[in-house]
Amino acid sequence: MCKSANKDLLPLEEPRRGINYWFVFHHGMLLLKRNCQGAEALPSGTEPPCPIPQGSRLFRFNTDEGFEARCFHAAEAAGTAVCEWVPLRQSFPLLGPTLYNIAGKGAELTWFDEHTRFCSHCGAPLVELTPISKVCPQCRQEFWPQLSVAVIVLIRRGHQALLVRAKNFRKHFFGLVAGFVETGETLEEALLREVREETGLHICNLRYRYSQPWPYPSGLMIGYFADYESGELRIDESELIEGNWFDRDNLPPLPDPCSIARRLIEEWITEEK
Repeated sequence: MCKSANKDLLPLEEPRRGINYWFVFHHGMLLLKRNCQGAEALPSGTEPPCPIPQGSRLFRFNTDEGFEARCFHAAEAAGTAVCEWVPLRQSFPLLGPTLYNIAGKGAELTWFDEHTRFCSHCGAPLVELTPISKVCPQCRQEFWPQLSVAVIVLIRRGHQALLVRAKNFRKHFFGLVAGFVETGETLEEALLREVREETGLHICNLRYRYSQPWPYPSGLMIGYFADYESGELRIDESELIEGNWFDRDNLPPLPDPCSIARRLIEEWITEEK
C-alpha cells in the first residue's frame, strides 16, 4: 500500500538535482523504501525518514550530480511495509555505481562517527571540527577518518590468470590475491610480499590500473596487473582455501560486479578479444 509519506521518494535510477537524499545506515545496512510503483527508492525531502539518535552526527555533503546527501546512523533497524534495510554491498544492483559510491562515503563517515566518540589521549568527548573531522576540546587533538589501504593484483601467465578463494569470502567465488599495506611499505613492496606469502610466486611488470573506495568499513583498494615470473604455486592455507590458473573460456564463479576484483578480471577477459 502506498502511504502519503512516499510522495518524497524517487526511483534510485533517477536522482534529481536540488533534492535532499537520505542515506541512513544501521550496522552496515542501508535504509530503502518502496515508492508508489513498488520500486526501491531512497528517502528524500526535508525530514529524515526516521529519528536521528541523540548524539549521532548528521553528515551533509553536496554531490557532483547536483543533490545533497544527508547521512546518519540510525539507532534501530526496524522495518515496515514500505521500509526495509538492505546490506550496503547488496545494494549495488539497485543503486548503480554513482549512488553506490555516494552511499559508501556516507557509510564510512557514519562508521567514523560511531567509533570515534572520545579522545584517545585524554578521554574527553569529541566535538565537530570540520564537516568530516572531530577535535578534542581539552587537548586539541584532531581526529580524521582513517583509511586502511590494500593492494590487489591480477597475475597473468600467458593466456591464463591466477584466481583464488580466500577464507574471508562470504560466498563461493574466486577472486584475486590481495592484502593490506604495512607500515613502511610502498604499494609495490606490499604487493610483492602478499603474492609471495600467499602463493609462493614471484611476479614482475607491475602495472597500476585503478583504485576503489571499499567502505567495509573504511578501505581503499589499489588495483594492479602483473606478470608471473617464477615459482611453484603453493597456497597459504591460513589465508586461502584454493587457487589455480584459469583460461578465459573456463572461469569459475567470479566476485560481485561492485568489486575492483571483478573489474580487473573483466578487463583481462576482454583485452585480447
